[in-house]
Parts: sequence; C-alpha cells; structure tokens
Amino acid sequence: MIVNQRINKLLNHPIYRDYINKIAGHEVNRSFCTHDLTHFLDTARIGYIISLENSLRIPKDIIYGAALLHDIGKWQQYEKGISHELASAAFCTQLFIDAGYQDEEIESMKLAILSHRDPSVEGAQSLSGILYVADKLSRKCYDCKMIHLCDWSDEKKNIQIVY
Repeated sequence: MIVNQRINKLLNHPIYRDYINKIAGHEVNRSFCTHDLTHFLDTARIGYIISLENSLRIPKDIIYGAALLHDIGKWQQYEKGISHELASAAFCTQLFIDAGYQDEEIESMKLAILSHRDPSVEGAQSLSGILYVADKLSRKCYDCKMIHLCDWSDEKKNIQIVY
C-alpha cells in the first residue's frame, strides 16, 4: 500500500480541519446532502475511477486534492453569501502549497474547483470534467429520505448507482 503524503497533509491541515468543522456547524440540522468528509472522499474515489476507466493518467493525489477542497468554502456561502466555488478556490492555494503541490498542479486543481458547478465542463476529459461528474454522482439520491423534497430535477437525481 502506498500512502500518499500530500493527501494526508491536506486532511490533517489545521485550517482544513477548521473549515470542515465550520461547515458541519452550519449543516448540523441540514436534511439534504451535506458537504462533509464523506462527500469529499466519495467525490475523490469516483473521480479516480472515472480517470482510470478513461485512461486519463491524472495522478490520484491531484484528483483527491481537488475533490477534498472543492466545497471547502461552503461555510463562506453560509456566512457571507459568497459562491462556495469562489471561496474554495481562494482558500485552496495555501493548503495545496503546504501539502507540497507544485504551481502547475495547484492551477489545475484550482480551475477544477472553480468549474465544478459549470455544466459546460461535463464530459470533458480533464480534471475539471471529472470533478464536475464525480461531485454529482457522489450524491446518494437512491437512498435519501428527503428525495421528494429535494430541489434537484428528477433527471439530475442519482436514482441508480453508477459508481
């Protein structure tokens, strides 16, 4: 088993842990999908599978880095109304540097974070395309007790398991 130091540095970074806790505080009574470590890791794992299936050769720690931080600015959306993808992209640079990522890798992950809600990247054979799809497929609509109240369209809901 190969332990990826950069992924673990992100997961254990005190600022990352603080932001996870801030999001959890805002979502403590949330009935719908949450933005927690389970969602981040599900997104990362699905993204890595998509990359492997499509022979994209995107390193695992790049996919995981983007997935772990794609919603990390959600607490700013709750507190200040700032779009969470913009807040996440603003927060991610220092965390990526501290974890040992290089400038080109950081820019690629930052672009994926910024575009993870942009339907125009869906299907793109890139980190941005992977993150967009993996983020949506990570949601367990097929097992959600709130599905009838969810504002996602029926076409968008994950009624069947893909990954």
